[in-house]
Parts: sequence; C-alpha cells; structure tokens
Amino acid sequence: MNTLLSSPLAPLLARLFDAAEAATAPALADLSASERDRLLHSRTEYLALYTRLKDLWLPVSRETGTLLYMLARSSGARAIVEFGTSFGISTLHLAAALRDNGGGRLISSEFEPGKVQRARAHLAEAGLDDLVEIRQGDALQALSDDLPGAINLVLLDGAKALYVDILALLEDRLAPGALIVADNADDAPDYLARVRAPGSGYLSVAVGDDVELSMRLV
Repeated sequence: MNTLLSSPLAPLLARLFDAAEAATAPALADLSASERDRLLHSRTEYLALYTRLKDLWLPVSRETGTLLYMLARSSGARAIVEFGTSFGISTLHLAAALRDNGGGRLISSEFEPGKVQRARAHLAEAGLDDLVEIRQGDALQALSDDLPGAINLVLLDGAKALYVDILALLEDRLAPGALIVADNADDAPDYLARVRAPGSGYLSVAVGDDVELSMRLV
C-alpha cells in the first residue's frame, strides 16, 4: 500500500501544487527587498511577516515532499512534529507516511487561522485527518508541551529565525537517530551553525539546494 501515490491523496496533491504555483502575495508588493530580508531574519517581527504571507502557500517543493515521505517511511516514524503547516502540503506527505507505517501521531503548528482551516480541510479530503493535530498560534507556545516522548522526525518550515528555538524546544524529546529536515535552511544561518558544529550531537548534510537533513546522534 502506498497512500502517497493512490487516490484520493495523489490527485489532491497535484491540484494543491498547481494552486501553490499560481498563487501570489499582493501584500508583499509594498515591501522592499531589504525590508523583506529584515523581517525574514527578525526574531521579534516574524509574525508581522507571516501575517502578510497569509495568502501565499509557502509549500515544500514536490521533490522535498517526496523526500519527507521517504524519510518517514524508511525510518518507521510514528511520532512527527512539524513547524509551519501552511496549507498542509508537507503535512499530507508526512501523514501519508504515518498511514503506511501503520499509524502514529503528527503534531503541526501554524500561526495563520485561515491556513489552519484550509489545511484541516485538505487532510479530511485525503482521509488523513485522524493522524494529525494542527495547533494554531505561535509555535514557541504551541509546541512547548504535550509532545510525544520520542519524536522520530521533525520538519522545520516556518519562520527561519526560529529554527534554533524550535529545535531547542524539541531536543530533549528527540529519539536517538531522529531526523530533522529544515526547509530553506540557507535563510537560517544560526541553525546551520548549530547542527553542523563539531560536538553538536547531530550529523548534518545539505540535500539539494534548500534542505538541511540532520540526524540526532545522542
């Protein structure tokens, strides 16, 4: 059984990726490139940026989605945490892997209420909503408690300035060998320094142009 390549998920994902590619974010038009860069890397104003991005999909690529499914399946993941649901494309890939692994729990977080509503609808359409809990709000609070005791896989795909903070929240609950996937990691240089540092407790490598894959060693 491969949920990812079967109906109803496969045609749903094709439709969602097409919609994501066609989407625009008019609210960003009045921001200069320097201001966008400043907000992207701000540890205090990230919510202002992501409020402006409420209509933009911000999905993982098709290739990264497949990679997420493969990593979760091959590791036998049963407990997954996701930072940054958006409209749920990455969430669907991870939930499909849980289904094919025999079940489990995916906890995801998303700041924007409209995106939470849409993501939940997409999960229900795919028949995967029983595996996923989407927590609405700032991830620093939403992911601070009531987490699985041994997390097998983490996806970081929200505010890049918070990657280090979110990792710190989850670190004590990471199972040995847990995988951490950071999308658009080049925009999070402090995170890259953290997971690539000698003695960090991680083995880390760049995958493609925009993903950092790390494994928890201890």
